[in-house]
Amino acid sequence: MLIEANELSKTYGQGEGQVVALDKASLQIAAGDFISIIGPSGSGKSTLLHLLSGLDRPTSGRLTYDGQEIYRLKDRELAAFRRRRIGFIFQQFNLLPVLTAQENIMLPLLLDKRRPDEAWLRQLAALLGLGDRLQHLPHELSGGQQQRVAIARALITQPEVIFADEPTGNLDSKSGGEVMTMLLDIWRRLGKSLVVITHDSRIAQMAPRRLAIVDGQLAEVSR
Repeated sequence: MLIEANELSKTYGQGEGQVVALDKASLQIAAGDFISIIGPSGSGKSTLLHLLSGLDRPTSGRLTYDGQEIYRLKDRELAAFRRRRIGFIFQQFNLLPVLTAQENIMLPLLLDKRRPDEAWLRQLAALLGLGDRLQHLPHELSGGQQQRVAIARALITQPEVIFADEPTGNLDSKSGGEVMTMLLDIWRRLGKSLVVITHDSRIAQMAPRRLAIVDGQLAEVSR
């Protein structure tokens, strides 16, 4: 898999009130890459993630997955593309409170009318330490456990790339450290591409490739 972003830009408003959230960002994400993108609040890093993952459309620029320009897809086609090839982890866990951990994990498959792979679920549960928590509701889980459920939900469709937007932002330092350790383990074991958006330099430094974004402008950071 190869993701190529070419001069992606996103602007809001017009004239004197125009805001440039992202300014001609270009990068490549190859199979197995682990990339961190660091920047202060309001720098454009979440905008970049939303564009790279097909959650939003750019004002200008191109984004291709294996040569396919995904912004030429219709909304329904793009939604199906995201469900099948991309995993998302957000700062907010976004778990449905009336569903068990297992039901929350399986939800992307059910929305795509795909049969759950029970063996893959058991493997993920073991990898994330959720084996005895699958039948619990979200309010019965700690914050770290809820984020692990969200990670399992991102992986259940076996996507090629995982985008994580401040994945430890709602956790204390101990739980956040545990979640990042698990994400690193998953990256090493499963060979998925992992892109982490963060404002935390300690998390950013875990990645072999690091980029920084300031005022909507993206640049590679030399180690």
